[in-house]
Amino acid sequence: MEPVLVTRDGEIATVTLNNPDRLNALDRAMWQRLGEAMRALSADDALRCVVLRGAGEKAFAAGADISEFATERADSKQAKRYGDLIHETMQAVGRCRHPTLAMIRGACIGGGLEIAAMCDLRICGESSRFGIPINRLGLTMAYGELQGLLALVGRAVTLEILLEGRVFDAQEALRKRLVHRVVADGKVEEEAYALARRIAEGAPLVARWHKQFIERLTVTAKLSEEEWDEGFACFDTEDYQIGVKAFLEKKKPQFKGR
Repeated sequence: MEPVLVTRDGEIATVTLNNPDRLNALDRAMWQRLGEAMRALSADDALRCVVLRGAGEKAFAAGADISEFATERADSKQAKRYGDLIHETMQAVGRCRHPTLAMIRGACIGGGLEIAAMCDLRICGESSRFGIPINRLGLTMAYGELQGLLALVGRAVTLEILLEGRVFDAQEALRKRLVHRVVADGKVEEEAYALARRIAEGAPLVARWHKQFIERLTVTAKLSEEEWDEGFACFDTEDYQIGVKAFLEKKKPQFKGR
């Protein structure tokens, strides 16, 4: 099964995270293909809007595929290589020349929320759920993953989401400015594509320039190589091993702080 599907309807493209049996859990193949798809779509001058969504109705994406951690993110060196891939994909979403819209149904958790945060607009259903509960896994969001969320909701809300690790509902997501609109579950697709069509009816060069100007005005930190690498230090900790093992065994982790 293709991990990411790309379809076209005139000037609007749809990118679908395609792992519905696992709530569109994000594995290496999905991160890789998503980045490739977004870079290809960005280069297509005929496009005017890109809609990102999850397959099925239960999730945009419910976070990382924890089952591959033992082989793909066993320590900091492995995790850095994997993190570089995630960062490249996040940048491909965030730097797409065309307006991007996250159409969110169901769970938008962890990496799913990170992807949605990189889109220009987000619309969700009333029963959608949000959060990044990675503190239960002994994991950090590396610098390349934090950028989009921090730029979207600021320091206070980002810290609340990460330190508490709570999953919350659509209305709270709206109050936190994680999403622009909350609509009835049965209207998410209709409202999302109506929004995409309104974008597509606008001047495409103007839309691209506005994205470029806003990106240029955004101040981003310049990190040293050592600081960047520290974003993956958690993968060498005992707490990381405890957290992943507890998650897979459906138990509450007992962290030791080392």
